[in-house]
Amino acid sequence: MARMKFYCDAERCIECNGCVTACKNENEVPWGVNRRRVVTIKDGVPGERSLSVACMHCSDAPCAAVCPVDCFYTTDDGVVLHDKDICIGCGYCFYACPFGAPQFPADGAFATRGKMDKCTFCAGGPEADNSAEEFRKYGSNRLAEGKLPLCAEMCSTKALLAGDADVLSEIYRKRIVNRAGRVLQRGVPYQNATLRSPSGLKGKASSLE
Repeated sequence: MARMKFYCDAERCIECNGCVTACKNENEVPWGVNRRRVVTIKDGVPGERSLSVACMHCSDAPCAAVCPVDCFYTTDDGVVLHDKDICIGCGYCFYACPFGAPQFPADGAFATRGKMDKCTFCAGGPEADNSAEEFRKYGSNRLAEGKLPLCAEMCSTKALLAGDADVLSEIYRKRIVNRAGRVLQRGVPYQNATLRSPSGLKGKASSLE
């Protein structure tokens, strides 16, 4: 069984926010909620990079570990989802998540915190696949249609990829090899190192994907 993951490549991201727009449109995300956002690293200094961030669907999700009502569950594909009918809006998951993925829309006249909302990897929720109720609560269920998340499919530079973790890790390896991203010692890049492919042939690497 595949383990679905995201791969975010800061070297390719151009901060166009196409992934953010695609997510909002596809899932009709409520105002004030950002299931995906683009953050800037080293803003305004040499080495500045941008990175698309959302729920990373952790194998050992800290949000699930701290939830007092166990509203989180993991699908057979490794996607971390939650049940809004169980969620009490306590906010523990927000503080536990290192990516700031859980979002809490304002609910009511006094802006009381509503049910938690987050990236679902376009996999819907516990309701029947592609039902009106599922879409209302969780948005699109593209995985049930054999499709991948729209945010990744809309990325023009392929900085954001989604799919089987084994496939993504191979793409990551090929990109790093092509960039000559070898490390001489901890924290010291060795850009001119001789590269070796898995077959042991000197200087051979797959084309950039």
